[in-house]
Amino acid sequence: MSDPTLPADPQHLDAASVRATVERLDARIKARFPTRNLTRLPGQLIEVIDHLSERQSVWRARRRWLVLACRVSIALVVAGLVVALATIAVQASPAGEPHGWDWLSIFESLVNDVVFAGIAIYFLWALPDRLQRHGDLATLQRLRSLAHVVDMHQLTKDPARLRADFAATTASVPLGMTAIELANYLDYCSELLSMLGKTAALFGEHSDDRTTLATIAGIEELTNNLSGKIWTKISLLPSAVRRTGSAGTESR
Repeated sequence: MSDPTLPADPQHLDAASVRATVERLDARIKARFPTRNLTRLPGQLIEVIDHLSERQSVWRARRRWLVLACRVSIALVVAGLVVALATIAVQASPAGEPHGWDWLSIFESLVNDVVFAGIAIYFLWALPDRLQRHGDLATLQRLRSLAHVVDMHQLTKDPARLRADFAATTASVPLGMTAIELANYLDYCSELLSMLGKTAALFGEHSDDRTTLATIAGIEELTNNLSGKIWTKISLLPSAVRRTGSAGTESR
């Protein structure tokens, strides 16, 4: 029986396997911490994955037509430039070679036509990629925000508060967890960060845009750094708790 959380193609990520993994993580979090606000985050990540899948399927069809329209427009611009240059050449010598200031006027018209045509061609050629980049960066920014939200959830979950000599203050936030529960909670936060990175990587499967790929790399670095902070906290838990948590990974 195939595992829906594993990619169908072992060399590429796919939205279906990432979504299935997040759904499983969502069920595990709700089963262990049904009253914690952490249960809201997997659903938000699933929304991003669904939005990405829908957007990619719609964008593929629209992109083909947009590319075709841009290429036709480029051909019209080039044709217009050729006509304009031919007109300038004809007007420049109605009665022989141009003289004096006529050359300056001809050269100015020629440069203006070539420059404006070049700008139009560049804009039309890059338009499909720019529109795709705009949509990708907007969704990637949402993933970056979600990563910081996950970090906020684990920020006050300090293992030092489980020590017998810990002295709480009037401003201390109640932990309300045992050592094993804290280990599970921190582990879930780490897994959420990992899935945020995997969701960001989905954008790189169908894009070679440098700005988009750099943003993806930035999100992956962010989630790895935040996850590293979490595992530092887990390492500070008592060794017996870490062994219990490791043995119960599948049950968490």
